[in-house]
Amino acid sequence: MKTDSATFSKLLDDFFTAYYKRRPVNATFVGMHELDHRLPDFSEASVTDTIDEMKSLLDRLEAQPEEGLTPAQSLDRKLAAGYLRTQLWEFQSDHFYRGNPCLYTGEAVFGVISLFLTDFAPLGERVDAAIDRMHAIPALLKQGQANVIKSPQAWIEHAIEECDGALNFFSHGIDQLVVEHEIADRRFKAAALIASDAFKSFKDYLESELCQHATQNYGCGGEAFELMMRSGHFVELDLDAYVRYADGQITEAEAYLDAHAGDFGAASSVEALAQLANYHPTVDTYYQRFGELWQACRKLSEEKKLVTWPEFPIEYVPQPLWARKAAPYLYFLPYRSPAAFNRPAVHRYLVPPIDAGMQVEKQEQMLRSVNDSVIKSNHVIHHGSIGHHVQNWNAYRSASRIGQMAATDCASRLAMFCAGTMAEGWAVYVGDLMAEAGFLTPLEEYAEHQSRRRMSARAVVDIKLHRGEFTLEQAADYYQKRGGMNADFAMREAIKNSMFPGAAMMYLFGSDRIKQFRKEMTAAMSDSFDLCQFHDTFLSYGSVPVELICEDMKRKLDDAE
Repeated sequence: MKTDSATFSKLLDDFFTAYYKRRPVNATFVGMHELDHRLPDFSEASVTDTIDEMKSLLDRLEAQPEEGLTPAQSLDRKLAAGYLRTQLWEFQSDHFYRGNPCLYTGEAVFGVISLFLTDFAPLGERVDAAIDRMHAIPALLKQGQANVIKSPQAWIEHAIEECDGALNFFSHGIDQLVVEHEIADRRFKAAALIASDAFKSFKDYLESELCQHATQNYGCGGEAFELMMRSGHFVELDLDAYVRYADGQITEAEAYLDAHAGDFGAASSVEALAQLANYHPTVDTYYQRFGELWQACRKLSEEKKLVTWPEFPIEYVPQPLWARKAAPYLYFLPYRSPAAFNRPAVHRYLVPPIDAGMQVEKQEQMLRSVNDSVIKSNHVIHHGSIGHHVQNWNAYRSASRIGQMAATDCASRLAMFCAGTMAEGWAVYVGDLMAEAGFLTPLEEYAEHQSRRRMSARAVVDIKLHRGEFTLEQAADYYQKRGGMNADFAMREAIKNSMFPGAAMMYLFGSDRIKQFRKEMTAAMSDSFDLCQFHDTFLSYGSVPVELICEDMKRKLDDAE
């Protein structure tokens, strides 16, 4: 039995209609703006309808034979079904809407922030949408209060922080928006007061009531974690073996760091890595340094013919004034992926701010923190250029409809889990690629071994925490001892890992799989292997699991022989 391509296309239309309807803040970030006036609905009736809707869609997808579909449709059929399976677990577990107050704080505040990150529509339209969303915040937070009657202690504390960030945004941030954009609509500030009152109430609930019912249940469980692997990353892993592998990678990285610290006149790796902070721009050259290194990255990539570089303009600009008091408390990203649809002509990369009015000590601290190595590796390679930005450009042109939008950064995570091994795997892989090309200094290349140490530690923690083999405190301790993280960063990383099972290990798995597959294809194609063509083809699939891309590219190569 064959499936008519048009029939499946209609089914996928229904899948996306349901996706955006139930996730209107995600829709805004993706660039689908019909629902910009709404926030999610987690009422009992809505959750029941959502679960029934997902079950129905999954049944319809599984009933559709693969024969007759285009290759992209066949891929989307797998991804949509996998996404629904993971979402059904989320909606029927205590790990998300019934257990995590951060789900509510994040959706509420970013429902409004998302409307002002880009100029996707006339200001008046976005202000109207913001007013409606601010009016809807009390209902959403009341749903959170009704649904979340117990929660892990650290999640409660994180939600309290997000309330503080939201309160800063709905006071100082809104005032700045009014000034910067000359917003004369009095309803805007009045709605912000309503939102502020709702966040104050929710914060009071978290501090006075929910804290009395705090738990230490941070893991999702082994069965759910394996579901994420199978239906999200589309891999079958021996998790015990993978923990041993990742732990071994840490040992290798540590050995290299210890053995080569003396190359930089240092007695230890800590002392050697600390030298990176000495190489940084001045206050006057700080902002332009981002653009300079971006241009240098592109130039070298094109000279070495690493990948076809798209015309996808990006502009490094200071973080807006309206965001500065709120951002430290929120999931406020410097590089938030451009919307898959309705993109602005130039994407703004929101650089951590510095100015001449800061105290000299704070300026020096900032410059040493955001040094040349951090700008080059994080803000340029990983995010703003050959990493996420180039990968996103390719994704938006992929034949897979899910691959086009799955890696969009939303309120607290990617639009779809299945994008992770590609989006993050590629961004890590190109760090090694640019090191191969000679873009990094010897000290910066040395620091890549510390990055791999941390990335491998994340894989270990992800698996062991969610299978109940680590407590949160043990995870943070592992990060300090084996990942080389300081205590505060280690705990924050462990908390983030606990909220999103399977998301921390995708960096190591994704990047390793791309490197391994490149070697396989190099050996199989011999003299006909072309690195740029390999990368372009790999990226053309969009933001989908790397394992599925490897399988399809290998199949096509075998068919051609």
